[in-house]
Amino acid sequence: MRNPVGPEAPRGYGHGMSPELRQRFARAGHEQLGGPGMGAEQLPGLRSLIRESWQRSEQLHANPDNPEAPLAMDRDEIEDYRRQHPLAAIMPVIHKLLVLPSYDSGMLVAVGDEVGRLLWVEGDPALQRRAEGMMFVPGADWSEATVGTSAPGTALALGRGIQIAGAEHYKRSVHPWSCTAVPFHDPDSGALLGVVDITGTESAVAPHTLSLVEATVAAAQAHLRVERLQRAATRQPTPVRRRTSAAARGAFPTGGAGSAGPRAGTAGSLYRNSLQLLGRDQAVLSLDGRTVSLSARHSEILALLSAHPEGLNAEELSALLYPGNGSTITLRAEMVRLRKVLQQLNPDAVPASRPYRLTVDLAPDSGQVLSCLQRGAHRIALEIYRGAMLPRSEAPGIIELRRRLSALLREAVLTDGSAESLLRYAELPEARDDVDVRTAALKLLPPRSPKRAAVVADLERLDAELSV
Repeated sequence: MRNPVGPEAPRGYGHGMSPELRQRFARAGHEQLGGPGMGAEQLPGLRSLIRESWQRSEQLHANPDNPEAPLAMDRDEIEDYRRQHPLAAIMPVIHKLLVLPSYDSGMLVAVGDEVGRLLWVEGDPALQRRAEGMMFVPGADWSEATVGTSAPGTALALGRGIQIAGAEHYKRSVHPWSCTAVPFHDPDSGALLGVVDITGTESAVAPHTLSLVEATVAAAQAHLRVERLQRAATRQPTPVRRRTSAAARGAFPTGGAGSAGPRAGTAGSLYRNSLQLLGRDQAVLSLDGRTVSLSARHSEILALLSAHPEGLNAEELSALLYPGNGSTITLRAEMVRLRKVLQQLNPDAVPASRPYRLTVDLAPDSGQVLSCLQRGAHRIALEIYRGAMLPRSEAPGIIELRRRLSALLREAVLTDGSAESLLRYAELPEARDDVDVRTAALKLLPPRSPKRAAVVADLERLDAELSV
């Protein structure tokens, strides 16, 4: 049947389609989007990247008619947050390679954090004033879950560099703009730290622009690594990330209401302090670039303290840590041993007592997953989720956290996940026997998809095992 609104998509559509024709199909898609029985998956002529992103945007209830992105942090919060963020160290490189040339080329350069909140937006002053109309400003949330398809948010969702032109944006107020974005990964750990974006008119998606941003990201990663090596060589202590405000800490809901951070002018950390708990029995703690594998008990203690930023007294922590009636005497002895471990990494990271609580910002991967799920970014959550939290732990508090996180992830994927997300979730050990997930994936897979055979085989295996 011929498309009654827009042009008919040519067969074998790919990179050979002209930019003008791409825009024609995207504009026609917006005219049909939301019509009776018309979802993004039924719109012809869209690039697969755009169609899939529009589908995710629909599922996440992003509003294409809302002209502005929401502000996630106010001026004071963002000043403090970005001063402490590891990406602050790469801004001289970004400024030299992208920002300075942008004044002559009519471009904006934006750097955002790992969940799509813009930290810096610099470049052509006239363009900055125009961009304020759609809230493309520091502190605004440009994640795919919030504004739909855009280069910063979609690059983070996919984990690779992309270009979005004009009407390919999900939000209609952004149609006059085009953008190219590339995720920024930690050069040592590979962890996602943020995204670098160029926004402007048609030239922002010129073929060479993506290569330029990728080369800039590579140069910035090298710069960050050199900074770390120089600091290690001179044995300069790295400033510890003290607790930041709740809004700035949105990606890592693990902090308390302690210090607002280092004083103005204090150099920020070159690292993201992290606690890896997922898919492993012994946590890996990284503080200021130094990493240590913790014992199972110390893993449980730090996991529980990170989940209770307000702190826990000895009785509360003991009840969460030990099955049955735990002894506070045993707990205090364990805390002495944990303090010795942390003292060697960084004295400022030793937990406080009365109540026991963390004194520095620490980003557990479980907290990142939970934050992404709360924001509707289940695809990013799946990227981070490597398996159940401390799967062999029998600590009552860990069992509860593990069950809650696993249940929330499964519910999010079943409710809003694409076939790709469902299949990825099905690969997890905890989903090995999950019939519902495979059945949902089978319903979403195209009839001729080669992936259907493996899903059917899995369902037959499960049926045979359950019938025995």
